[in-house]
Amino acid sequence: MDGEQSWRAIAGMRLALAGLLDRLGEADWEKPSLCAGWRVRDVAAHVALTPQAPGVRVLLADAVRARGSFHRLNHDLAVRHAADRSPAQLVDELRRHASSRRLPAVTNYRNVVLDVLVHSQDIAIPLGRDLPVVPDAAVAAATRAWTMGWPFWAKRRLRGLHLIATDADWSAGHGDQVHGPIAALVLLLTGRTEAAASRLTGLRGQVEP
Repeated sequence: MDGEQSWRAIAGMRLALAGLLDRLGEADWEKPSLCAGWRVRDVAAHVALTPQAPGVRVLLADAVRARGSFHRLNHDLAVRHAADRSPAQLVDELRRHASSRRLPAVTNYRNVVLDVLVHSQDIAIPLGRDLPVVPDAAVAAATRAWTMGWPFWAKRRLRGLHLIATDADWSAGHGDQVHGPIAALVLLLTGRTEAAASRLTGLRGQVEP
């Protein structure tokens, strides 16, 4: 997808996530997501915060408090954003900023496609909700996860595997064939191995999370 197509996909995924969240009960918001240590509320806040991210100066101050850990920084920002807002406010933010093209200083739209798609599944899957992915967005997300290195290191973790999507024109790697829907492959590429495994064939042995 080019930039324009990517931004349209981002807007659509934000709105789809808002629609799912709008149907949740109060207890659902407090349930664990697929992200270790993150509640559904925290993941939703992270996605809502992206187009409203604080400036570089605030991020640097928060990075110091997080002792330089990017994962801790992301977690702390999301938890703080979630604590200051009700579920209804988070849903409203997702809808109001769905078409925003504002980016945090340290990322780009390709990363945002991956981020929104994966985090939407981080919420939907543990709640037993079906949130279909747009095939073109999933292909773009898979390509980004495969090529970006940090933080997923997909090429290294999945060395010796040939990943083949069964519902999209996408493949990567060399070795033993692993087949499955592109959405499941994106989960595998981003370390959600347990959530992906039941939808994949040919995935043998242990794969790093």
